[in-house]
Order: sequence, then structure tokens, then C-alpha cells
Amino acid sequence: MQTNLALFTDLYELSMAQAYFDEAMTEKAVFSLFVRRLPSRRNYLLACGLDTVLDYLENLRFEEEDIAYLASLGKFSERFLDYLRDFRFSGSVYAVPEGTPVFANEPLLEVEAPLLEAQIIETFVMNQMHVQTVLASKAQRLVTAAEGRPVIDFGPRRMHGVDAALKAARAFYIGGVAATSNVLAGKVYQVPVAGTMAHSYIQAHDDEREAFRNFVHLYPNTILLVDTYDTLEGVRRAIELSETLGEEFKIRGVRLDSGDLLKLSREVRQLLDQAGMSHVEILVSGGLDEDKIADLVAAQAPIDGYGVGTSMGVSQDAPDLDIAYKLCEYAGKGRLKLSTGKPILPGRKQVFRVSDQGEFQQDVIARVDEDQPGRPLLEAVMQEGKRLEAGRVSLESARAYASEQLASLPDSVRAIRPPESPYSVKISSRLSDYQKEVEDRVQESMEVV
Repeated sequence: MQTNLALFTDLYELSMAQAYFDEAMTEKAVFSLFVRRLPSRRNYLLACGLDTVLDYLENLRFEEEDIAYLASLGKFSERFLDYLRDFRFSGSVYAVPEGTPVFANEPLLEVEAPLLEAQIIETFVMNQMHVQTVLASKAQRLVTAAEGRPVIDFGPRRMHGVDAALKAARAFYIGGVAATSNVLAGKVYQVPVAGTMAHSYIQAHDDEREAFRNFVHLYPNTILLVDTYDTLEGVRRAIELSETLGEEFKIRGVRLDSGDLLKLSREVRQLLDQAGMSHVEILVSGGLDEDKIADLVAAQAPIDGYGVGTSMGVSQDAPDLDIAYKLCEYAGKGRLKLSTGKPILPGRKQVFRVSDQGEFQQDVIARVDEDQPGRPLLEAVMQEGKRLEAGRVSLESARAYASEQLASLPDSVRAIRPPESPYSVKISSRLSDYQKEVEDRVQESMEVV
């Protein structure tokens, strides 16, 4: 796996950086990363990916092999390549903590750094904040639908590449998923791992009973996959082995991976209970999403947990966000675009979250130096290229924080269905006035002959 990521950037980032370098445009800039609008099936997003971004910024280096490749393109001067040899990120980052519910146009993070530095990092910052926020947000919907029953990540094999599957397991865990089948994620992030068998194990044996017996002997208290051939017959065979072998045949649960899960789960529960195996859990998988899980929960299906693969792994219903990383200040002046439908709020900003009796009521996007009611969400996590204490948050802490913050959302916003009234996000009058002031300045500059 590629670990030196300095060249993970779009070519135009480096082309612009060389132009800034030649023009001596070295003053500080502020770039804001935000989502312009929420997907139609998202009432909020769960911010995720900050830890990955901060690690990248602390360790960003152009190695000699990177410099040699850039030189081979014939686009960059020796003076600029020498600059890249000594490149270190020296700026500051202000961000909402991972696990914070966020809404349209609210900065997930803002970077304040010399213009060249802030420009070069754009691709990586957007990439990681995008994919992890997409996946944490999707995972939370599934966890919400399951209403306290564990959701397990079964998706690595169908995700879009190794890095996506690895970062997904981390994002899912922050979003409330209980465990992952991804062993590498277990090692790298200490996420709990889970998994027992596939249909191929049963198929490889001449007899289903033999397969069950051998697996339980090797892994006591396991979960058996019972629908390779006939689901109910598979359960009966597990019951038969339990009665024959007694204490030697200990299973914790059975898994259903196909068919009418509501009907089958009820029939399987009845068979197990009649056999005195009421302690045996029923887990299900196979093409699940939040809507199917919500329907099963609403129908009171006797299901104890859900394994979810593709729909969560690629966020099937909303695989991308209208995410942007835009210059909003340079050399102390607010900057923006006048493009239709793509507004930019100028200058450094703060988001204030107003609560009433423990429930979030409204957010206000304001200028950074404003004093507004509510809790400020953006905090300094990096200065002079080094992480601050606020940027050193464990995965378990981020998961706990997300759970706490989500519990404070209004029920209608936390639900998987669209609320009658979206969560209120306002722009402060001072920020609106400043935006108009910057717009007027830009318009005047366009009219100068």
C-alpha cells in the first residue's frame, strides 16, 4: 500500500502553487471545507476523517523520487522543485470534532496557512473528509434503524479499494457500528472484529451436520450459517447436534443470509425456543439497508443483530456529497465566488450550536470573532503544523462523543425519514453584511477598466 502521499494531489494544485511561488504570493490564506447541500436522504452528516487529515499534514514530505517524477513532467522550475524539497505544512487547522452532526454550508474544517501550503493539500483533505463523512453518516442511519441491535460491517470485499475499506471501518465505528469483518482495520484501528463462516465452508463438506460439528468443536460459542441449502432444515440439524452432543455443542447464534428474513426469523425463533435454545441469537445479513432493517424492527422480527455489506460500504443511496474546499480569505481580505448556486461565506468562521434543555435547536454560522449564544463547534486542532491536544482524540472517544451528540438531535432530525421541518441553520447578520461587502468589492474590481 502506498504510504508516501505527497503526490496524491491534482496536477493543477501544483501548477497553481508554482504560479503563486513565482508571483511571491506567500501571505496567509484561509480555505473552508463544507458541504453545499445535503443529499435528499440525509437529515444531517456526521463529520469524520479529521484524524487522518492531521496525520497527513504532520508528515507531508516530498521525497527525492517525487521530485524526480515532477521534474520529468517538464512543467516545474528547479527553484520551485527546491521549494518542494523543503516543504513542510506550517499552518493551522480549525475543525469540528469527529462525530459532530453537521449541516449544509457549515465548515467541517478551515485551514489557515501560507497560500501555497493550503492549496497543495486540497485534494487529500477533500478526499479523506469526504469518504469518511459519507460512510460515517450512512452507518449512523443503519444504527438508528436497528434501534439498539448491533450492526456489523460485512462490506470490505465490495468497497472501492483497500484504503476506502480500511477508512470505512473506522468511520463506521464512529457512526456506531459494533464491529467489522475487516481484520486489517482491527489491527490498525483496534476496531472489534467479527465473523465466523461463509457458505463455502459448508459446501466443502459432504454433510452439513459434519460441517457444523467440526466448526463448533474448533470454535465453541460460535455463530452458524444455516441457509446454505434449506434454512429450517439447517436449524433442525443444529438442534439435533445440540441434543446429541449436549454441552459439547455450544453455539451463540445462527445467521440467515437470504430469503424472507421476517418469516424465516420467526420460524427459526420458534424452532429454537421449542428446543430449549432460547439463548441462541438470530443474526441476519444479505442485501440489507436502513429501510429493510427499519421494516424488520417495526414488524418485531426476532432478530438480534444485522450484518450489512454493500449498501453501507459504498453508501449506495448517497455515495457522494457536494463537498467543497474553497478560498475564503487571502492577505487579510475576504474572498468569494459569484458563480450561481455556489456561494462562499468569506473569512474565517465559527458555528454556534444553540440548545434548549439538552436538545439542539439551531445553528448560527458567524464570523470567527463574533460572540453568539450557544456552543462554538470549531476548535483549534493544529498550529504551526503540529497537532494540539484537541487534535489528539482516541477512536473510542470520538465514538462516544458522536453517540452523545446524536442523542441531543431532535428525534425528527435523527430519524432516517425526512423531517417535516429541517434543522435550522442561520447566517449571522455580521457575516451576511461582510459577504455583501466582499461581493461589492469584487463587483467593483470587475468594473475597473
